[in-house]
Amino acid sequence: MDRAAEMTAFVRTVETGGFSAAARQLGLTPSALSKLVTRLEDRLGARLLQRTTRRLQLTAEGEAFYARALPILKAMDEAEAEVTEAGTSPRGLLRLHCGSTFGMHQLAPAIPRFQARHAAVSLDLTISDEHLDMMQEGVDLAIRIGPLDESTLVARRICNLERVICAAPSYLERHGTPRTPDDLQRHNCLWITSLPALRRWPFDTDEGIRVVHVDGNVVTNNAETVLQLAVAGVGVTRLSDVVVAEAIRAGALVPILADWHHVEPVPLFATYPSGRNLSPKVRAMVDFLVEEFGGAPWRKARSAS
Repeated sequence: MDRAAEMTAFVRTVETGGFSAAARQLGLTPSALSKLVTRLEDRLGARLLQRTTRRLQLTAEGEAFYARALPILKAMDEAEAEVTEAGTSPRGLLRLHCGSTFGMHQLAPAIPRFQARHAAVSLDLTISDEHLDMMQEGVDLAIRIGPLDESTLVARRICNLERVICAAPSYLERHGTPRTPDDLQRHNCLWITSLPALRRWPFDTDEGIRVVHVDGNVVTNNAETVLQLAVAGVGVTRLSDVVVAEAIRAGALVPILADWHHVEPVPLFATYPSGRNLSPKVRAMVDFLVEEFGGAPWRKARSAS
């Protein structure tokens, strides 16, 4: 009884939407593939697919089995790949996920340098702020900002980010430069709505850390949009230095309240699912990320300007 073949036949049928397409992928006839799926259903004692003349549709049992089967098949593929790749140079497809902030400002410009070292590695790069299940989505490596709450992940710290309060010269000319935290109550402030905590800005005072709850007339769920609004002179913002460093270096933004602002290091991690050995391609990317960004090069460039 080949459970792996039955499971593979079912998963490929769901992914391709039909027996014919799945059969072509697996080098089978549609009849042979259909028999594998039927044999699986008989063994489980449950209908997984509703078959009509037009399409196939997952049943509730089919959806549950598909969700379980997908990571199992991926683990099998990875187990074979790890044995095959053991002791070899980095090669093959690397699926990498990264948030838009770091992905756009730092990772994308660095990709050519990684490719120059590891020409046999091809990249499937997803830039998205959506939190995803790495096992479910088939991601090999993810770059994440902030504390991690998944015990299923292994993480290697790349560096710490720092947030900077800043505004465009045009905004400061119109509204004046805040000199104390209290002055922010009279200013239009911009923050990321998907991270409500970033609306509370901390400052060092003689009495300890004081948190100012800022307000403004424009909100958005994306750091890149906040950056563009700040550069356009819409308001004051507090963003990671990896986002604003280039704009500050170009004079498009000016740091403010630096003597007051409480520094909150924000960890930047390279993460991958636990319970597996690192393949050469993943290890190569992790080492590259630490080497490339471990010293926070954007901060040094900003300080030198």
